[in-house]
Amino acid sequence: MGDKKKKAQMFVKLVSAAGTGFFYVKRKPRQVTEKLEFRKYDPRVNRHVLFTEAKMK
Repeated sequence: MGDKKKKAQMFVKLVSAAGTGFFYVKRKPRQVTEKLEFRKYDPRVNRHVLFTEAKMK
């Protein structure tokens, strides 16, 4: 048939550093090689905490 192209973006999971297990899902361009880190709201601890990138399973 034909070769399939890789998508220009991929999905990554942002996991809470507070250890609650809460996560966000975000799209990331494939050209970006460094890991994403954001300060976002974690409703399980009712505050903003650091969220770091983890692989989707």
